[in-house]
Amino acid sequence: MNDNLLTSDVNPEARPAATLVLFRASATGPDQLLVVERSAVMAFAGGAIVFPGGRVDLDDHMIASHPERFVHALDLEGAEAAARVAAIRETLEESGFAVGFETRPDADWIADARGRLANRELFSAMLGDHRLDLNALVPFARWCPKHREARVFDTRFYLAKAPDDAGDPIVDATENVQSFWASADDLLTAADEGKVHVIYPTRRNLERLALYPTFDEAAAHALATPVDPISPDMEDRADGRHLCIPEGLGYPVTSELLANAITAFDKR
Repeated sequence: MNDNLLTSDVNPEARPAATLVLFRASATGPDQLLVVERSAVMAFAGGAIVFPGGRVDLDDHMIASHPERFVHALDLEGAEAAARVAAIRETLEESGFAVGFETRPDADWIADARGRLANRELFSAMLGDHRLDLNALVPFARWCPKHREARVFDTRFYLAKAPDDAGDPIVDATENVQSFWASADDLLTAADEGKVHVIYPTRRNLERLALYPTFDEAAAHALATPVDPISPDMEDRADGRHLCIPEGLGYPVTSELLANAITAFDKR
């Protein structure tokens, strides 16, 4: 494998990453979303509420390039397939949910795999007879900030549906300090009340997700909306400098006063 696979095609300084927005049905309201709270000591998004995810690595590319052994996917190019593998792997490690498998692994396999991932063993080495179903993930967005002073990631966001019997997540207790389910509306309210900290892309994504109460509605919207790389820009307006994203990509809010914005390169 070539290390060039770990560079972005839209920003050579950015590291490819993947994030999974996992939905769980609720009997009393909108579907809930899985979030994790990053440890305050983490260099990127320390103390923030984010969706499970992380960097795409060379082993993710290796898995994606051997569909006869590891994956079921329809016509996905290499970087796209590898990002979906990374989203599945990171969600498994960070929460204990095995999403995107052709056959759902049992609890013993999940516990063993999480421990091995925490010890930095290769995901490919533990899959065995388990094959991934990359088509279970729905492309939702792609964010690639371009600020030179930041740790820059080219992050692809996906949607997926949790098993009907999904319980509470088990936090990995390394990079994250807690993990829980909440609706997009509840997370936005908690952020407004100062109970949780969200970075700029998470805020914009939660506002967009709040428009669609169920996974099926959100997935239908995502499939009908272009996934173009989003690089927030500064724009001077009458009321001050704004941090803006493009129109036409499904976001109900596309600008925010810079003084109020908590961006992806800020740390609480």
